[in-house]
Amino acid sequence: MNRLNIFLLIVVLGCALSAVSASNKQRQIFINVQRAQSQERQLQQDFSQLQYQQSALSKTSRIEQLATTSLKMQPVTTGRTQYLNYDPATSKATDAPLPAALPASAPPARGVKR
Repeated sequence: MNRLNIFLLIVVLGCALSAVSASNKQRQIFINVQRAQSQERQLQQDFSQLQYQQSALSKTSRIEQLATTSLKMQPVTTGRTQYLNYDPATSKATDAPLPAALPASAPPARGVKR
């Protein structure tokens, strides 16, 4: 009978230790889940902020303002538009060559701003 009591005591201690270990693992997992949820909320907030910034930076009025101030661009008007017609049959060898950026096989430019 004495041996049975010792065996049962060892079994009970083993079960108690495994319950404590499982409880500790559960706490660690819960802490990791809380950290992941907190990180998710932070990332969602950052994503929303980036979407807002992107929409603000891509507004037409902002693009126009940057084009006029930084790039010194001006709106196109009909009075400032110059149309060029290029006829290869009438050009001579003494004429100025085409620019390097425009190959000879390229179609002629139709609306070039001055």
